[in-house]
Amino acid sequence: MDFSLVQTVHAFDAASKLKKPTILVVDDSVSSLDQISAVLQVFYQVKVATGGAKALEIAGANTPPDLILLDVMMPGLSGYQVCKKLKDEAFTRDIPVIFLTANSSVDDEASGLLLGAADFIAKPVNPPILLARVATQMQLKAAADRLRDQNDHLEREVQKRSHELAAIQDVTIHAMASLAETRDNETGNHIRRTQNYIRALALRLRHHERFRAVLDNDLTIDLLYRSAPLHDIGKVGIPDRILLKPGRLTQEEFEVMKSHTTLGLAAIESAENQLDLKVDFLLYAKEIAYSHHEKWDGTGYPLGLAGDAIPVSARLMAVADFYDALISRRVYKQAMSHAQAMQALHEGRGSHFDPDVVDACDAIQEDLQEIARRYSDTDQDLLEKERVIRMMQGEPPMLG
Repeated sequence: MDFSLVQTVHAFDAASKLKKPTILVVDDSVSSLDQISAVLQVFYQVKVATGGAKALEIAGANTPPDLILLDVMMPGLSGYQVCKKLKDEAFTRDIPVIFLTANSSVDDEASGLLLGAADFIAKPVNPPILLARVATQMQLKAAADRLRDQNDHLEREVQKRSHELAAIQDVTIHAMASLAETRDNETGNHIRRTQNYIRALALRLRHHERFRAVLDNDLTIDLLYRSAPLHDIGKVGIPDRILLKPGRLTQEEFEVMKSHTTLGLAAIESAENQLDLKVDFLLYAKEIAYSHHEKWDGTGYPLGLAGDAIPVSARLMAVADFYDALISRRVYKQAMSHAQAMQALHEGRGSHFDPDVVDACDAIQEDLQEIARRYSDTDQDLLEKERVIRMMQGEPPMLG
């Protein structure tokens, strides 16, 4: 054997002598296994199998071989059948396969290559050729493994950055929503409840013929959930004397209050313009902030839209916001029961609200009640909200 040739073809392994690559040799001939093993074991860890079933078992183990030398003609499973099974499984499909065969016809080689084989070696094997062919495939596999590792690393980095971006978006949304909430009678739990109501309604309606074009998409439902907290962002621009007024608003005051929809849209558009691009996760935030006070019969505001002209996102928000306003305690009122809130929704079905969205509420009543329980306002929440309102109104702080 030409030792200089052996050194050359195995130069790629010089830096990793501590862990030799593993080669699985599959042949029903024991003498052939002994001959090939004797040639390879100087440079590789060698495993052997005398049949296809055993080869598949070894290849599918926790530590698969780095390369397989596979005899074509064997009793039971042929080499071609074993190769096909290996390539059909995600765990083993990337293991290079070199066929060992006494048949060297073009058709035989074509059949093997179509199955995914990397090379053919004629039997009886010539040791220098065997080592050279194996070394070539091991080098190619090492390069492919490095590329795959790099791709996996890049994919993990992309996923990490995507998660970070989503987290930044969520923090931004909740920071803006919390700013609006500090100036309103609502508690922070109102934000959590309404966004969960919207998701539950969207999941219920995603296959409905009137809604599937918009809602039958996981990304859309996620964007709706994440955007919902901005529905009242425009209230930041409403004067405290109107926003915090405990009694009924005058007509003039109500007109000012209604402007929170246009102020909300303007605020989100301003943020978007600062980025100088359209942002998907803000599309539904704009729709919700601007249109969640539109009514099905066209008597809402700010545009007096009716029916399907109202964005789906805003129709969902209208129901979620109304339901939550009724079943939640406030500083100035007690909560209605779930049954009373559902009755009020039905009274507005087809006039205030999209009738199919109200029907969806009927279908998910248990989900709505569970969300309300999970994010209910405690006595401490309401006391803190009352303290903030008194402070904003210039009243003396509460004792205790």
